[in-house]
Amino acid sequence: MLFSIIATVREDLANAREHDPAARGDVENAIVYSGLHAIWIHRACHAMWVRGWKGPARVLAQFNRFLTGVEIHPGATIGRRFFIDHGMGIVIGETAEIGDGVMLYHGVTLGGQVLTQTKRHPTIGDNVTIGAGAKVLGPITIGANSAIGANAVVTKDVPENSIAVGIPAKVRHRKSDEQRHLVDPDNYVDPGSYII
Repeated sequence: MLFSIIATVREDLANAREHDPAARGDVENAIVYSGLHAIWIHRACHAMWVRGWKGPARVLAQFNRFLTGVEIHPGATIGRRFFIDHGMGIVIGETAEIGDGVMLYHGVTLGGQVLTQTKRHPTIGDNVTIGAGAKVLGPITIGANSAIGANAVVTKDVPENSIAVGIPAKVRHRKSDEQRHLVDPDNYVDPGSYII
């Protein structure tokens, strides 16, 4: 188990270097990156949650929120290589499911739209990027390799390999020349196509 934890931490640190050009070294990143701290604490919270230790899991999650500015419900399921850039203001709800290789910028909400005890938060596919301030609401699915633009409000499913921008979000397929790795989805927006 110890080797598994060490391998996961190394993978997270390598992922931080890949996603952030300001990342200078693993020791510094491990000390100062609140997004890393948030996911590491969440993994402990989630392990407690699935074992039925729901009260202690919620208390630790609140400590995580206080420490990092990132609120992740302990019931949320998060895959490998998850990265939060400038984590302040992130909210991830209880029934959210996040795939591998997902990146969130600050101020993102993966929230619900109803108050019933059902699947009420989004499912995010692998290798999705969600821009700063975006709100992804309800039990919708964001397909793999898609991008959500900054401040977009998404309330409907987004197919794989798509870009969603605006309020409400308009979705279009990613063109072959738009498959560059780690590019903010707002780079693909024609400024004349959306009235603000």
